[in-house]
Amino acid sequence: MKNIIIIVALATFSYSTSLAQTKNKKELLYSNKFSLLFGMLQPTVAKGFNVEVNYTTKGMIFDYSHGISLDPPVVGDFKTQKIALHIPYTTGFGIGYRINSFFDVRFEPKLHAWEVYNEGETQNNTTKIKDFKTFTLGVGAYYRYMPFKNSESKLLQGITTSTSVRYWQNVGTTLINDEFSYLNKNTNKTETLKAPNIGIANSPIIFNIAIGYTFGGK
Repeated sequence: MKNIIIIVALATFSYSTSLAQTKNKKELLYSNKFSLLFGMLQPTVAKGFNVEVNYTTKGMIFDYSHGISLDPPVVGDFKTQKIALHIPYTTGFGIGYRINSFFDVRFEPKLHAWEVYNEGETQNNTTKIKDFKTFTLGVGAYYRYMPFKNSESKLLQGITTSTSVRYWQNVGTTLINDEFSYLNKNTNKTETLKAPNIGIANSPIIFNIAIGYTFGGK
């Protein structure tokens, strides 16, 4: 509960501070536009796929993202117990405030589905140890870059990159007490694992770079 309060407070503070600046701010570029973006770390690090759709207004940004078939690297107890994690999907939306034409902060509720297997085994229903879901609330900071925004070619102008740093805190799971026990084939003992975090090295922190296209001119 304490983590939820902190996250909501940070999001509210960021939004309120930014909102106070709107009266003196010039109209933002790329307002009322759609962007289609594809995450780069999902295929390179987690062997999966991620797509994100953004819509910008003059002061806000709205997004929906969906990741598919991710295999995150394991650390800690998961690595010690020789466990493999698979994420069939991770999905959710974000709502944020555009501080300038290219930088925004967002509040992001997300849902993540997990499957647990023994390391090296074929992943199917007969070998699955456990499946469950986690729910996160978080905040993110995004910087969008248009490398060809001044190009004479209308086609090139829409090419977009988005670099992001996010903090997605677990706030709930479908597991009892946020953990599960199972019989480990390697140790031949009953082992216990806590619900993992979705971020880097089983943390709530996520870094990503996405590449895509913004439709329409400035």
